[in-house]
Amino acid sequence: MSSFDFSSFPRAGFIRRLASWVYDVLLSIAIYMVAGAVGFLIFAVFAYFGLVDMNGHQHLIEAQQSSLLYSSLIYAWSIAWVSYFFIFFWAKSGQTLGMKAWRLRVQNQDGTLISKTTGAKRLIPTLLGLGNLWLLIDWKNKQSLQDKLTGTEVVVLSLEANRGRL
Repeated sequence: MSSFDFSSFPRAGFIRRLASWVYDVLLSIAIYMVAGAVGFLIFAVFAYFGLVDMNGHQHLIEAQQSSLLYSSLIYAWSIAWVSYFFIFFWAKSGQTLGMKAWRLRVQNQDGTLISKTTGAKRLIPTLLGLGNLWLLIDWKNKQSLQDKLTGTEVVVLSLEANRGRL
């Protein structure tokens, strides 16, 4: 149990969120690439056992790229893993690795951790970080579009409160 009252920390502004976003984009790209490689490996195993129709193609990548179904499944698999990364860390500690580096924490407005359901609801209005542009319009409240729509906030933690988390 933490001795900090997380509801008392100030909300984060645009610049700090943007810096955290850059870190998390780099991590997301890496997760997407690894998930894509694993997804294609699974696809290759399915092809080896005859579960994939090659549609006359000699190479597996051609069969995948020429099929809307196969491509969609692999891309959806990769996007699901990136989404899971955010939802897992938001619900577990309120911080992704980028947020940890910039001492940010996403939380309910009462200072409690968000649920996985709330984390999933935050993903769509986040729009790859574009939801944070709302901070430039509503700079006094320091709430992004995803914060407003889900009743959450992103706060700046003190050094002590940020220590040892994740």
